Order: sequence, then structure tokens, then C-alpha cells
Amino acid sequence: MGEILGFFHGGITVKNLQKSLEFYRDGLGLNVKFEKEFNGSYLKTVLNLKFDLITVAYLDIPGGGFIELLDYQGIERLSAASRPCDFGGGHLCLYVSKIDEIAEKMFKMGYLARSQSCVDITEGPNAGARSLYLLDPDGYAIELFMRPADA
Repeated sequence: MGEILGFFHGGITVKNLQKSLEFYRDGLGLNVKFEKEFNGSYLKTVLNLKFDLITVAYLDIPGGGFIELLDYQGIERLSAASRPCDFGGGHLCLYVSKIDEIAEKMFKMGYLARSQSCVDITEGPNAGARSLYLLDPDGYAIELFMRPADA
């Protein structure tokens, strides 16, 4: 029987790839592995969509895997922005160091978060850690997670 072998990537559909790269590359500091336009027929089949092309950027996540940013062209697009409690919503969580420095940089760049500042986790298996839910240019939540000092 087949089994899960590991994590490959997380995909996020974006409204404007260049604006999103300002958030993920310039703000969070993720390295762009590549940026390319795809219009292959297999994509239209596997996604069951009729579009002209997709501009894609892959951003490496330290420790393994990548974030895939997808900018669809030639098809009607609607916002899927939601609150963390709305079903069908989602987020990516990234381990970080110096969470307050990253938060300050992102706030100075004009980005928002669900809370006004980083939050101490005071209970459960992650007690002692700190967290912040940043919102990318399209409202998608990216959780920054700093492990407890003793982890």
C-alpha cells in the first residue's frame, strides 16, 4: 500500500506575482528558485480549468520544500481570502528566529497581521514559543513561529 513520504511544496494562488514576490522574497527573505510561465496541456487537464497560462515562482524554504506562487492569466479569478476559522481556509507556518525583528520589518513594509504584534504561546505543547499570522498581499495567512528557547 502507498504511504506518505514527505512534504514537497505548498501552493498559493496570487493576484499579482511581482507584488507577492515583494512579500515573500524581499520581506521574508525567501530565495527564488525559479520563475517561469507554464501553459502545458497537462496543467489544464489536472486542474480542470481553461486558462491561457500560469506564471509560477518557486521559493525555497530552508530545511526542505518550497512555496509555489501561482498567477493565472486568461481566466476569471475571485478572491479566496478568509478568516482562519473559515472552512477551506489555510495557512503556511514557517519556523523563524528573531520573530520580532521580522515582524517589525514586515510592518514597516506596510504588511498587516491578524494581531498587532507577536504573541507569546502560554499553554499546550508549544508553550514558550512566539507566533504571528502575517497576511500576504492577497490576505493569505503566513504564520511565523519561533520555537521556545529550550526547544
